[in-house]
Amino acid sequence: MRLTNENYFSTEAQMEYMGVSQFKAFENCEVMALAEIKGDWVREKSVSLLVGSYVDAYFEGSLDQFKEENPEIFTIKGGLKSNFAQAEEIIERVEKDDFFMAHMASRKQVICTGEIENVPVKIKIDVLHDDKIVDLKVMKDFAPMWKDGQRMTFIQAWGYDLQGAVYQAIEGNNKPFIIAGATKEKEPDIGLFEIPQEFLTERLNYFKGMVTRYADIKKGLIEPIRCEHCDYCKSTKKLTRLIDMCDLIYDME
Repeated sequence: MRLTNENYFSTEAQMEYMGVSQFKAFENCEVMALAEIKGDWVREKSVSLLVGSYVDAYFEGSLDQFKEENPEIFTIKGGLKSNFAQAEEIIERVEKDDFFMAHMASRKQVICTGEIENVPVKIKIDVLHDDKIVDLKVMKDFAPMWKDGQRMTFIQAWGYDLQGAVYQAIEGNNKPFIIAGATKEKEPDIGLFEIPQEFLTERLNYFKGMVTRYADIKKGLIEPIRCEHCDYCKSTKKLTRLIDMCDLIYDME
């Protein structure tokens, strides 16, 4: 199928193509990811995600449409709720920086498709330059984070390095991948972060090692594994045994 902005997130597109967000969903819980793709489960919109989407929509020129599709961002009196008023402050801060804005000035929301390990993959690039790929991110802060018992950069913790690796591979010209970041702090911070090529190469190899399994799950060739911790697993859980109280201690580790 030919992908457009209108059908990019459709069930048909999600079934035909693997995307980075879809891949990450499979990493978290295979059974929930499959339910989302089929439309059997709709993830709740978080305020944090909506704030980031608000800033994204502004820079891609679709803010009016975003406001129309997300009326929950407004108060009863019609003004923006505080989180989204903060999004306006983030936009204002970003626009004051010429270097940041130069990275945001090129072709926007560029859809590309290709294959990795014979699996069709789709990407939508925030800003595509002749010499680089730029992705806009809005987050809590730029501080290092703990994940899986390891201290790492926010880029690694949120899987932006994986995203960069896939975008670079599908775009096809091995262009540097840069995060254009802004924070939701009281005084918004901004930064432009280039991910070293060795990190992108490692993450692409990881993607290659898992993508065929996830594609086979979509085809019904492999049974998805339940994580038993996500909201979807909780909502579909069926009890079959008693749980020893002592097991609760190990489940928390």
